[in-house]
Amino acid sequence: MKNFPKNLADKLAHRKHSNALRELPRPGFRIDFASNDYLGFSQSKAIFEQTHQFLIDHNFTQNGATGSRLISGNHPLYELTENQIAQFHQTESALIFNSGYDANVGFFSSVPQKGDIILYDELCHASIRDGIRLSHAKSYKFAHNDLEDLERLLAQNRPTTIYVATESVFSMDGDSPNLEALVDLAEKHGAYLVIDEAHALGVFGDNGEGLVQSLGIQDKVFARIMTFGKGLGSHGATILGSEELKNYLVNFARSLIYTTGLSPHAIATIHIGYQELQANATARERLREHINFFNQQKQLLGLKPLFVRSKSAIQCAIIPGNEKVKSIANSLQEQGSEIKPILSPTVPEGQERLRICLHSYNTIEQISALLNALQKLL
Repeated sequence: MKNFPKNLADKLAHRKHSNALRELPRPGFRIDFASNDYLGFSQSKAIFEQTHQFLIDHNFTQNGATGSRLISGNHPLYELTENQIAQFHQTESALIFNSGYDANVGFFSSVPQKGDIILYDELCHASIRDGIRLSHAKSYKFAHNDLEDLERLLAQNRPTTIYVATESVFSMDGDSPNLEALVDLAEKHGAYLVIDEAHALGVFGDNGEGLVQSLGIQDKVFARIMTFGKGLGSHGATILGSEELKNYLVNFARSLIYTTGLSPHAIATIHIGYQELQANATARERLREHINFFNQQKQLLGLKPLFVRSKSAIQCAIIPGNEKVKSIANSLQEQGSEIKPILSPTVPEGQERLRICLHSYNTIEQISALLNALQKLL
């Protein structure tokens, strides 16, 4: 066997030297302040049992052919669930992808064309940025949640076809743009608005439908990307939009066309998850109580200046320096809380942070103990 390429070994050594080497975490039994399972759906025995019963009742256990959805993988449960999702989100159509990453890469690599312009928030998720890199369109970033900077770029690039990409809840900071003002701006300049709602599904709205829909602006957004691996506790994602958009993606989104479709069990889990969102408000209400309590406590303890402003389940304390933030995270882990440090270069140098995720199954006592421990460590 040949030796590992030197240039790759050098990159790993540099990561190690800067205290930024990533490693797969070892499973533990700490209090969960790290996962994106905001409502605890991935742990739900009821969803697990209902999923199996649903497959049996509808005789979907007999149709499990693997393959691309355009060949043998498009079992009947796809259409049933996509129709359910479209109705829930008050849109014409829904198209399921295998993951949020696949959905964003599929959309941005195929929809914007040569000669088009993509304007994206500088803190957009890696999946959006990777999709943009695969596109033939030109792209420019605007300052985070800065609508004045966005309008400057919109004005400079008219009358080109323009797509504006952002997130309703940012995956790293947990903050949100002014979506209503953003919609007005996109309409003023004739731009197509694309919003990733991965971290809003299950958290915002009367039934957990997301931030866009809770504001009643869903008809003014060209495409919404909903990811199921967070609030819904399952696999997959969907792109919401017009029937024409769905037909286009079926024909041109390579991350849909050239991959094996999800299994009937995975689709059934999504189906039951959406039913649970509508039927059980307890988890959402408990999560919102925990978010409110967290924000109150961080102010009482004098920690508010450390944190990015957020009304979501994602709370981030900026603690510059890889060594310092790792040390604090390790101390919190030793005290029983599963906390992940976010290091540079994942975030810019000087913006290293603790990323704390709140859940319906956390308790007030656990949240209080975490914040008190953090205060003592600073």
